[in-house]
Amino acid sequence: MANDAAYNIAADELRQFIEQFEQLEAEKKDIAEQQKEVMAEAKGRGYDTTVMRKIIAIRKRDKDDLAEEEAVLDLYKAAMGMA
Repeated sequence: MANDAAYNIAADELRQFIEQFEQLEAEKKDIAEQQKEVMAEAKGRGYDTTVMRKIIAIRKRDKDDLAEEEAVLDLYKAAMGMA
């Protein structure tokens, strides 16, 4: 009955992977809820959460890529008479 043993081992391993993934999903949901609470508190104190989210996105980006994008944006704005 080696096949039964192999099946049981594979099934146990599969179950562990699935349960681990489900646990991570639950943790991700909890973190997302905590993030919402932080933004709600910031909004309640008068901060613009849309701008805060933009700042957060900028901080995640590579500094060189961001500098290049800003340079091109400035160039385009100047071409459009917006600078």
